[in-house]
Amino acid sequence: MERITLVIGNRNYSSWSLRAWLCLRKSGATFQEELLPLDTPEFAARIAELSPSRTVPVLWHGERCVWDSLAICEYINETFAANTLWPQDAGARAFGRSLVAEMHSGYGALRSAMPMNFRARQRRVPSTPALQADIARIIERWASARQRYGADGPWLLGRFSIADAFFAPVAVRFGGYGVALPAGPVADYVRHLRADEAMQEWERAAAAEHWVVEADEVGIDEPDLDEPGLESPAAE
Repeated sequence: MERITLVIGNRNYSSWSLRAWLCLRKSGATFQEELLPLDTPEFAARIAELSPSRTVPVLWHGERCVWDSLAICEYINETFAANTLWPQDAGARAFGRSLVAEMHSGYGALRSAMPMNFRARQRRVPSTPALQADIARIIERWASARQRYGADGPWLLGRFSIADAFFAPVAVRFGGYGVALPAGPVADYVRHLRADEAMQEWERAAAAEHWVVEADEVGIDEPDLDEPGLESPAAE
């Protein structure tokens, strides 16, 4: 069998690596990981030989190279997951692909203000209209997906899909920076995602890392806040 290697960045910070890794993990394929720590001499010295785009993640399947997280996830779906990472229903598949395309190219204010950081706990960053608009739009998209496909299972489209992989780093951001979620299907979805075995595996590995990327350490800690990311019953 041809060797499968996924080159990733720091688990604590690399949101794009998490997306590709989740899909590969859910596919059931046996693969190797190669981690290049971000913003280090090692990354600078080795990335050109491993990634045509000089970014992570990048997937090597034998001599075949696939870069960009969305291309990697689609390749995983077709090659290792027997096309199970998208719904069989064409309408659900189109809806999910629209969600992913928007996540892949949009939400710039969220990305900039709230870098993914698994170690972040109850942090606060300055609010802006653009950031609030991104957050509101994502919550609306999640609510719409759960309304449409909630009867089919606990994931955005019922069963786990590439859409869940793409929004997993957002769920981490919302928890780490204390974004309040409406009680009900949206909050339930985030709890389910964060409790997933594969997500827990990645989170444990992220917690064990020692690297610090200063540019991604943003926000002010507020340790006395209630549980981040979830509204209390009184808030409804």
